[in-house]
Parts: sequence; structure tokens; C-alpha cells
Amino acid sequence: MRLLPDADQALTRDQALPRTVWWLIGARAVNRLGAFSLSFLTVLITTQYGASTATAGSISAAFGLATVPSRLVGGQLADRLGRRRTIVVGLVGCAVAQFGIVMASSLAMTVVFVVLLGLVFELYEPPSQAMIADAVGPTERTRAYSLLNAALAAAGMGAGLLAAGLGRWDLRQLFVVDAVACLLCALVVRNALPGDPPRAVQTAAEAGSGRGSGSGSKVEAQTVPVAVAPWRDSTLLALLAAGTLFALVYLQIMATLPLVLAHRGLPPADAGVLFTASALTIVLGQPLLRLKPLATLSTPVAFGVGYTLLAAGLAGYSAAHTLGAHLAPTIVWSLGDLILVGRAYALVAALAPAHGTGRYLAVYGTSWGIAGIAAPLIGTQLLQRWGPTALWLTMSAACLALAITQPRLARTATARASQTAEPSAPAPAPAPAPKASSG
Repeated sequence: MRLLPDADQALTRDQALPRTVWWLIGARAVNRLGAFSLSFLTVLITTQYGASTATAGSISAAFGLATVPSRLVGGQLADRLGRRRTIVVGLVGCAVAQFGIVMASSLAMTVVFVVLLGLVFELYEPPSQAMIADAVGPTERTRAYSLLNAALAAAGMGAGLLAAGLGRWDLRQLFVVDAVACLLCALVVRNALPGDPPRAVQTAAEAGSGRGSGSGSKVEAQTVPVAVAPWRDSTLLALLAAGTLFALVYLQIMATLPLVLAHRGLPPADAGVLFTASALTIVLGQPLLRLKPLATLSTPVAFGVGYTLLAAGLAGYSAAHTLGAHLAPTIVWSLGDLILVGRAYALVAALAPAHGTGRYLAVYGTSWGIAGIAAPLIGTQLLQRWGPTALWLTMSAACLALAITQPRLARTATARASQTAEPSAPAPAPAPAPKASSG
């Protein structure tokens, strides 16, 4: 099985994706089956150790802070050590940290393992996203990322029900399930996905000295990763800012919703039911993406529509006081997520220079780490001081701001990506210099 398709095997919208992508999607779905534990981290801390809501928010913020270097290291390892190796290391590390949280006998020990989990939590994300970008052409990336999200959503349906059941028994069992899922995912990745090519472990110095290819300096000039400088790319940084605001909103749903339900006198574990409803919406909504009105949406328009639906759904949460009343807003914001998913990652992958996909995706992915620091602090403070209504209306306003600004950023990024289409395309094994793009 090969990691990259040949040029004459370029995919169209009617052709199957490479088996590499399907194996990766399947492995991540297994991982997602047990990945609802973090949504209940703050609840576990407050109920198990009697900590205040603010203290639980601070511990969650420490986790978010730890994920920032984790994501960046994951990008570096993806481009240098190899995609598959990095994914396996990250998943095994997550399992160890999750088991540590379960076995911890004090709040201090729990904090240690929460921070350790943050340090390894994002290692596998950049290589997973980069492996998809490697395996398909630029025009198929949004579709591939969307299918990944749909598979994760399908697994999320089972995970939500699992969380709702186990959460009523012992919240720590959610972390056990998550750890086992990480190990199973690592096993699938290690045994089913193609191995990392030798070039993945080639250092920049070796590449610069001309080792690894006998086709001349012209090819080396196109493959040496010396020009990869994501932190100096203003277009990428603008996307990062918008992505951080989106992640801030999304993490309020995933991390604060159980607390909101408890605040309104509902069982926190009922959040699992709402997460399942969201996942079901995304899975059943996949055929909608093939309908002409949605299939022909440009990326800027899709951003505007998606964020508007998110804003409407969160505004609906502000007035909901029963589990049933939370269901309709959940479906609305999930439809927005369905439209948005994959588009930002496809833009970032297109912007990346050759051999820099992992690092570009890693820098963009730090949006989740930054938001992971801010979201628990902002969410818990808003909830504690002004209540659920203020929390959800604030998040709704943030989505409306993104609905206005993100389309403009998308147009700029699309224009930039079209100018650098050749460097961002998947690079096959060393071969004669590629022809210039026809535009």
C-alpha cells in the first residue's frame, strides 16, 4: 500500500479515496468512541475532590496550555520523524495519561496527569491531517476531511450514549474507556497504515547537502524544507486568529455544557445525549452536502452560512431549561458544523509549501490549545457570574462576528493558495522536476 497516489490516479468527486485515508478514518473513529472523557473533566474534579468551579476551570486551562507545545511538536515530528510514528507515540502517551487520571488518589496527582495528557494530546493531530493531505489532491481535501468528521461523528453517537451511561455510574470510567480506545487506535495505525518513507526522517541538513536524490539541485531546491516559516505567513496567522475564536466557541459546547446542565438542575451526563444528537445530525446530514445548493457553495459563502447556523443554535441554548428544549438548538448548530467542517484545514494545507504541511497544520491547530486555555476560564466565569443565558448569547455573538469576517479571510487564502498551488501539492517519491502549474 502506498502513501501517495500517482499523478495519473488523481481523484475526482466520483472516485474512491485511497485506502490510506479510509484506514486512518477508521482508526480515528475507534479513538473517538471513547473520547468524551474530557467533556466531564471539570465535573470529575468538582465532584471527586470538592474543588470549586473556578478551580476546575483553572485545571482545564492548564491542560489547554499544555496542548500548545504538544501540537507544535506533533507538526515537527510529522514532517521529520514520520506521520505514522508520531500518531502511535501520541496515542500511547494519551492512554498512559488517562490511566493516570483514573488511578490518581489526590487532586495534585490528578493535575499532574491532566498536564501530561495535554503534553501528548495533540501529537497525533498534525500527522493525521497531514497524512490525508498527502494522500489526496488539493481538490479532494475538503471531502476527505468531511468524511473524517462524519466517521468521528458516527463513533460519537456510541460515545455519547456510553458517556451518558457510565457517567451516571462513575465518571472515571469514561477515562478508562478513552485510554483503551487510544490503544486500539494506535494498534490499527501501526499495523494497517503504510510505513513512513525513509525521506520522512531525513533532516534538513541532509536534504540541503543533496542526499536522498540523484536528480540534481533543481529538485532539491523544490523539496528542501528550508522555506517553511508558518509563523511569518500573515495569511496563515489570520486564519489562526479566526480558528481560535471558533475553537473557543466550540469548546464551550464540549466542556461547559455539562456544567450548564447541572446549573439548570439537569444531570450533567445528559450532555452525552445531546452530543449523540449532534453526531446523528452530522452523519444523517452527509447526503445534504451532495445536493446542488450545498455542493456548489463557495468556501466564503459556506463559512457565512455555517457560522450563522452556529449562532442561531447557541442563541437557542440560552433559552433552554429542559433536555428536550436543548435538542432543537443542538441540531441547528450541528448543521452549521456540518457545512464548516474541513474547509479551514483544506485552505491551510493548500497554503503550505512542500514538506511543510505538518507544520502549517500544527500552527493552525494551536488555535485549539489557545482556546483550551481561555475557554474554561471564560466559560466558568461567565457561568458563575452571569449564568447560562449570558454564556450562550456571548458565544452566539462571536459566531456572528465570524460569519462576517471569515468569508473575507477565505477569499484571501484561496487567492494565495492558487498562486502557490504547485508547492502545496502532494510530492511523490524523488522524480524529475515537476512541470509548472498551468494555473
